[in-house]
Amino acid sequence: MDIIQIILLAVLTFIIAIDQFSLTEIISRPIINCTLIGLILGDMKTGLMLGGTYELAMVGNMPVGGAQPPNAILGGIVAMVFAVKSGLGINAAIGACMIFALFGQYVVTLTFTIMSGFMAKADKAAANADPKGIRNVNLISMCILGGLFAALAVAAYVGGTAAQEPLNELQKNASWIMGGLSAAGGMMRFVGFAILLKIMLSNDLWGFLLAGFGASIVIGASPVGSATLIILAFIGFAIAFYDYQLNVKIKENAGNGNGGMTDGI
Repeated sequence: MDIIQIILLAVLTFIIAIDQFSLTEIISRPIINCTLIGLILGDMKTGLMLGGTYELAMVGNMPVGGAQPPNAILGGIVAMVFAVKSGLGINAAIGACMIFALFGQYVVTLTFTIMSGFMAKADKAAANADPKGIRNVNLISMCILGGLFAALAVAAYVGGTAAQEPLNELQKNASWIMGGLSAAGGMMRFVGFAILLKIMLSNDLWGFLLAGFGASIVIGASPVGSATLIILAFIGFAIAFYDYQLNVKIKENAGNGNGGMTDGI
């Protein structure tokens, strides 16, 4: 174990734990935080690959009111430690980390429960026009949330490093368990994307979905298949930009009184 890696991991986890609610809300996304964790652990390539895969699994998980989905931050940290320090494959690491993502959900709920007792102080500070009091309540909540996540990240690092040999033995003597974890982790990306589609997809967008699916198959089988995602991103941007311009022109014409029927036409 490297003490520098532990310190950097704890600091990064403290920041991204706060970021999921209070800062940019971007750094905490798996594709970003797993890449940064990979940089700390000395394997940025695995961080980027695992982060992109884990992002697909978590992309449809959104908090609704007080209900919290599985936590992408703690799950991503554990998956990265398992992948880099314990030598698990990306899919197996994602499958193994889901129980920790659920545990992270309870950590957030615990923080919210603790902070509910401070709301009276925040209300009193607001009534007295005391911004310092409100700031202090916010700082306390950030410290509690960041501190809990940082402690769990360090525990995951120590535990994942210590579990390297047992996991290697498990892969040799009970490969079916790792095969099951890999299958479960591989399915998570499709489950996450299906949740997102259930939330966002409307009947008039099915054509774009099927067209994109067909285009990905055709382009992926072509000599430029390695650039499939970039090519599809450009195509999607072109369609979206054209639709945006068309709708702006329609609204402008309607606002100028240029719409409707003139001379019976």
